[in-house]
Amino acid sequence: MKSEKHPGDASCKQAPGIFVPVIDRNRCEGKGDCVPACPKDVFVIGVLPPAERNSLTWIGKVKGFAHGWKQAFMPNADACEACGLCVSACPEKAIKLARA
Repeated sequence: MKSEKHPGDASCKQAPGIFVPVIDRNRCEGKGDCVPACPKDVFVIGVLPPAERNSLTWIGKVKGFAHGWKQAFMPNADACEACGLCVSACPEKAIKLARA
């Protein structure tokens, strides 16, 4: 069951800005499971810019090419309240939470 987006979701554990999601660019395949899972609208799916592709590992480049360079991005990372739903939703285990 997908999380509904409610302010003050009971699953959120911290105030905004204490933790932020960190995306492993070598793992992310841009499937977008994190987007509907996040009650705070932290994520969007976009295309990894060419300048950022050079830092990927060989496997990361192959995965990126195979998936059209689609990846998750966090334009609203400062809204994260550390619920961890994105971490659980990601099939590639590409998301972790870290202190801001």
